Amino acid sequence: MKISIEQMGSKIRADLRDVQPYVAVEPPERVADRFGIPYDQILKLDANENPYGCSPKVTEALSKYGRYHVYPDTICAESRELISHYVGVDPERIVLGNGSDEIIDLVFRLFVHPGDEILICPPTFGYYASSVASCAGEVRCVERIGLFELDVPGILSQLHERVKVIVITSPNNPTGNCVSEEDLVSLLDTGVTVLVDEAYAEFSGKSCIPLTAEYENLIVARTFSKWAGLAGLRAGYGIFARDLANIVLKIKPPYNVSVAAQAAIKASFEDLDYLLEKVKIIVAERDRLLGELRKIAFLEPYPSEANFVLCKITRGSLANIRAGLEAQGIFLRYYDDPRLRSNLRISVGTPDQNDRLLRSLREIEESV
Repeated sequence: MKISIEQMGSKIRADLRDVQPYVAVEPPERVADRFGIPYDQILKLDANENPYGCSPKVTEALSKYGRYHVYPDTICAESRELISHYVGVDPERIVLGNGSDEIIDLVFRLFVHPGDEILICPPTFGYYASSVASCAGEVRCVERIGLFELDVPGILSQLHERVKVIVITSPNNPTGNCVSEEDLVSLLDTGVTVLVDEAYAEFSGKSCIPLTAEYENLIVARTFSKWAGLAGLRAGYGIFARDLANIVLKIKPPYNVSVAAQAAIKASFEDLDYLLEKVKIIVAERDRLLGELRKIAFLEPYPSEANFVLCKITRGSLANIRAGLEAQGIFLRYYDDPRLRSNLRISVGTPDQNDRLLRSLREIEESV
């Protein structure tokens, strides 16, 4: 019997129909086509990607790899061992994911039943809300205060039996600030599972991983996308209590991390000094960029410990500023969120890229 589209649609979970997807940035080739700008003139500072790319050893390893027709190691044993030495935890507590996004998905699948909640602290990474929706979970928000610090008393007042996971991003995206150990411990002491997303940790030099030895309700998600330049290969990992890691290994897809990603992880650790030197350069450029942005009259940049800078527009029209930059092939991150509509986020580029951006902003300043 032939099934109609209408009949199929009636079987889809109703709660998924109105899910708001995470809005990603456009790839550069699509941007080039849409704006009629040559690809090599696009300056893409909108996705917090590493402007230096991956290690040359990654490119070499992938070109020489000869077993793409063979399934990858489902438990990623070699990668877990390498990460173990890097972060100082037992490999049995590490689970690899198709980017840290998959680790986030797995955590929600592990803890969230239909009708349960996660607690997030906006403004923050938009993916958490769309991810938990696939579990028929809901989102409880406690807004950040001051210069985007956590409202710990506010969080504590909102905890109840249906809140299964508190999600904290450190450094936070898009605001760039880190959670303090004191605030994190206050949340961990509640006994609620706390997921800390450390996608940008290498740029801050701060991590809560040592606390995982004391708090089994602390889960840390990390990625190779930013510091190691592997965003296109999708390689991330989570650090769990040992028993939780064993359960996650049971529920994850069997071949979730490709042979290419696992080969890239190995090659990255073989060139760790090179990559960490690039991190130092990006951090130095971030601090230089912050200083120069403070000199531009219509911008108020916030302090950052990540590889990006959030700026508030204090004068003029954001739409006009955006149009002026895009006409010159410069693309930043903008937001529909009411709390961020007067803000733009700048990913830190190379010195030459940052100088090009600054020249354009100074030209725009004359007409704002």
